[in-house]
Parts: sequence; structure tokens; C-alpha cells
Amino acid sequence: MGEMDPREAERLVETYSGLILRLSYTYLKSAQDGEDICQTVLLKLLTGDETFDSPEHERAWVIRAAVNCCKDELRAFRRRALPLEEAPEVPAPEPPRSEVLDAVMALPRKYREAIYLFYYEGYSIDEVAALTGRSGAAVSAHLSRGRKKLKTMLEGKNYGTV
Repeated sequence: MGEMDPREAERLVETYSGLILRLSYTYLKSAQDGEDICQTVLLKLLTGDETFDSPEHERAWVIRAAVNCCKDELRAFRRRALPLEEAPEVPAPEPPRSEVLDAVMALPRKYREAIYLFYYEGYSIDEVAALTGRSGAAVSAHLSRGRKKLKTMLEGKNYGTV
């Protein structure tokens, strides 16, 4: 590959870094791990040979790459896990930003993923299905069950309809 165009690098970082960080956080629940995933995906995008038919195609590639990196990280974490007594002492996690975010992050991954891509990133059910490798019916079910779980978790709070 030739020399990297700094304007293109800047465009990609500005366009996708927030998306990758938010998506990674929904998987890994760690801002630091999300930053690592962001760097990895952007480097793949900048140094890869991929060509995209449209901005939507490019965005879908970024999301798929981020999801795959997160899944790889989760698998790697399981392989390198230690017994609790052998684990090093780590600082407390960052304080949550909101009760709603806490509730979304407490959902099982399949619900969290569907809710994030559908509500936060604005993808249709069919697009979420294509991005996650699930059927449209499965995504619809995950959204419905996720909403019900959120409603139960947030019941009695002044958040309106979730």
C-alpha cells in the first residue's frame, strides 16, 4: 500500500470513532477496551484493500469489523481469565452515566446489541439482522424482549415508555 492520505484518515476517524467506541462499549463494557477496538478497526480500514460501493457499505463494514473485534476480544478474555485470587487489583470501573444506560448495559448481549443498533444507530430490523448474522425474526424478538426487560427494570422511574 502507498502513503496514507491524512485527509482520508481524518475523515474516517471523525466519521467512525464515536460509532466504534459506543458499539464496543455495548459489548465489552469498558471504555479502554473500546478505545483499543476503535484503533484496531480504524487501522484495518486505513490500511486495508477494501473498496466500498457507498457510504452505507463502508459504515456496514465498520460495524461488522467492530463487532468481530469485540467478539474476538471476548473470546481472548475467556482464554486468559485467572482465578479470582490470582487476579491483579484493578481500579473501580467508571461511574455509570445514567440509569437508562445501566439498564441497557445490564441486558444480555443479544438484546443489548439489537437495541443499540436499532435505536442508537438507526438501522432497520433487516439491516441489524444482516450486520449481526441473525434473521429478521430473531432481531424483532430480541428487540421486543429487550424492551420488555428494560420496561421491567425501569418501572416506576420517570423515563416514559421504553
